Amino acid sequence: MPTPYGSRGGMAFGAQELRVLRRALALALNPSPVSAEEAQDCLRLADSLDEAMRESARLRAFLVADLARYRAALPGTATGYLALLDEALGAGHRPGADDLAALGALRGNPAAAALLTRCGPATPRTLTTSTTATVTLPAARTRLHALPGGRQSDKEPARKPAQKPAPQPAPAAPKRPVPTPGEVFPRRKPAPPAPPAPGTGHHLAAG
Repeated sequence: MPTPYGSRGGMAFGAQELRVLRRALALALNPSPVSAEEAQDCLRLADSLDEAMRESARLRAFLVADLARYRAALPGTATGYLALLDEALGAGHRPGADDLAALGALRGNPAAAALLTRCGPATPRTLTTSTTATVTLPAARTRLHALPGGRQSDKEPARKPAQKPAPQPAPAAPKRPVPTPGEVFPRRKPAPPAPPAPGTGHHLAAG
């Protein structure tokens, strides 16, 4: 299995692993049929490389964590801190604001002054957060949705279409009233009295 070599991401291979790696590179340059055994060897080597890379990342994380502990205990740990910082810089560590501030406080030490010069001037670009600092991620953007009918005016907010009112029921036809007996059988008008017959009069009886 390949093993991490140093803190700069190097890998150490054995003789068998180098043979498989050489064969894999040859197949990548000149594709040709391979046996099942050769394919399995390449897959095992790829898995081993992945594991070795993860181990190398863990070693770098331990180095940065040790560097933070030594930096927190300054100035009593100046010698160990400067040695670890030199190793971390060689492994690709980018000094943060804490490292630059610590080197500025120790600039009377020749080793600290040399490391400060190596890190460069303290510019806004250089004053980045350290590897162990918590990174604040920006809030996720609101998901955009397409609006039906194209883009609305910026001044007027989008309005929902007014709902059509439900149709009113038609008024029921008025029911015909029930006729009263007086309407069914109207009252007859009384006939006028008959005029007296001509030649008739009232006679008074003589006593």
